[in-house]
Amino acid sequence: MPALAQSVATFPTARLHPRSGALPVEVSLIAQLGHGAGDALFASATRRQQAHEHFVDELDEPSARLGAMDLAKGDASSLYSFAVGPKGHPFHRHAGHRVFTAVSGSGGARLRFSGASHAEIERDPQSFVRSLRQVDIPPDSLFTVRFGGETWHQFGPVDTDSKHPTLFALSCHTNELGGALTEPVRERILAGDATIPALTELLPERAAKLLDDVDARPAGIATIALSFDAPAGSALARFCKHARSSLGRIRTAAGALRKSPGFLADSTVARRVEELGAPAEDSLLSSALAGQHHHQDTFRLTLGCGEMHAGSASACLALLLDGFVDNPPAGVSRLMKLRNFLVKPLGLRTSPLGCPVSSLLGRDDGDTFAGRFPVLAQSIDAGDTRAQVLLGADDKHLRFRSCVGVQMLGDGRIVFSLGTRVACKNLFGRFYMAAIDRTHRRYIAPAMLRMAVDHAIRACANDRLA
Repeated sequence: MPALAQSVATFPTARLHPRSGALPVEVSLIAQLGHGAGDALFASATRRQQAHEHFVDELDEPSARLGAMDLAKGDASSLYSFAVGPKGHPFHRHAGHRVFTAVSGSGGARLRFSGASHAEIERDPQSFVRSLRQVDIPPDSLFTVRFGGETWHQFGPVDTDSKHPTLFALSCHTNELGGALTEPVRERILAGDATIPALTELLPERAAKLLDDVDARPAGIATIALSFDAPAGSALARFCKHARSSLGRIRTAAGALRKSPGFLADSTVARRVEELGAPAEDSLLSSALAGQHHHQDTFRLTLGCGEMHAGSASACLALLLDGFVDNPPAGVSRLMKLRNFLVKPLGLRTSPLGCPVSSLLGRDDGDTFAGRFPVLAQSIDAGDTRAQVLLGADDKHLRFRSCVGVQMLGDGRIVFSLGTRVACKNLFGRFYMAAIDRTHRRYIAPAMLRMAVDHAIRACANDRLA
């Protein structure tokens, strides 16, 4: 075992106590992930971070504000993500307290801290070096860090020639207004425009110049190395590090070959879709394919009073049709890709949209609704409280007609409906409908209506804010 290595039964933890008596720096190693997992996680998480609306890329520390403070409710905390690449980032500090959880890259991470105050550095830049301490984190590891405001810190790779990212982290600013903030920074925070770079103070140049000599002799810095399974510096630790380094490159390359989408399924706000026995008497579907259909369904979704503030049924219907086109369920889109692949050799119609509304992407040289949606028929009552359109197409094996409708009730509720009738032309058409009937009723039609309504609600709200 290397000198001074200790075996612990719980999370290996380093506590660095600054001479000034300020809050200690606490670093705890929580778990070690699979070989190469750190690099793979860094690659996928940074791609998602770049797409975030509050993403910024400054000071070699790309970051995003995931959750802002809400002073009206007494919450001054904020949540950020940030990443540190293979070259590390510059020494800096923040006025406020910091707590973050991170995953190291597949080459490990080195965390450096100095508790010297700004006044001490101004009087004697060497005070920064004298209080310098560092903590080494093994590859592919989950760890936590906590330290007080005005603690100088820098994160980078253990090996200066490393090709592996340093870490990806989620950081909690426990009090965004905490610490000795300058007035411009405080005003920016109160304006809701806080970012990690805006809250960062770089190390004074006099002290930064001393780092060149420090980096030339890193062995002279007091270091605590945390690890699992094998002590840092042992033969087993070196072998594991090499294995994780190699697999990190492989897993990152493999991850880049596929997309990494995210999904949001919120059952707390999922709106209930009802299946009705038959279309309403005044539905355009009632007279479509009358006496000839072999399949019929109607689904209804009702919004409560105040859930959507639409001026008219026709305007609401236009937003709903937009929703069918622009916000299809991902699962339905995948099923349509499979269906199109299977039936294209047979010469059947193909469309990326679910069949009930697939004709919305057809030619608009006939009747159109709202000037852009091709329809077979449309109806709007005198008070514009009920609007509906009839969609559909004829194929080799069947004919289908679908009615999409919106009805605004007097008590403020809004009823959305989607109904379909299908007339089979031949035996293959009957076989086709028998094969898809259950999936259509249980998933495709309800999901399409729900997602289209969600789109309409958001679009209506955005129009009101504009």
